[in-house]
Amino acid sequence: MSGAESKKVPVGVSARHIHLSQEHVEALFGAGAKLTEFKPLSQPGQFAANETVAVFGPKGSFPKVRILGPARRATQLEVSRTDAFALGVNPPVRESGNIEGTPGIRIVGPAGEVTVDKGVIVAARHIHFHTSDAERWGIQDKQLLKVRVGGGRSVVFEQVVARVSADFALDMHIDTDEGNASGVNTGDFGEIVE
Repeated sequence: MSGAESKKVPVGVSARHIHLSQEHVEALFGAGAKLTEFKPLSQPGQFAANETVAVFGPKGSFPKVRILGPARRATQLEVSRTDAFALGVNPPVRESGNIEGTPGIRIVGPAGEVTVDKGVIVAARHIHFHTSDAERWGIQDKQLLKVRVGGGRSVVFEQVVARVSADFALDMHIDTDEGNASGVNTGDFGEIVE
């Protein structure tokens, strides 16, 4: 790799969303229910679903939280720190799927409701790397990176987790609080800095 090669990555700003297990899809939308695609996401095979649910915390609620599909092994609500304050929960910053010891939430759909005892996280900022991008730039799975983003309010995000897989497409994910603080929108680019 040339030392001068720019390591630019597209940025996606993730609003609050929920991943549901198939069991919870059916509990909330009816027996045999399946998520239907509203629009594809940056990661191959992932989509924003037409379906939404309401979520209720100890202090507040959100009436329409978009479900991302397909169904997952475990139900997980991803919120910003600001969302967490509104709900009245104190979730840790975690990588997706790491939900042990996290707060729970009540989820209401058109056909029923479920209360999970864990699953609310503030998603750790991360970059999805296809294995070819990671190899080209010498990046390892789980490596912590620094990424400069923004124009007039530019910041360097530290502790950006590299997630490497042949199933991924190159894309950095930050939440709405991080996007607002840095003036970054979906479709902007960040640059990995040494």
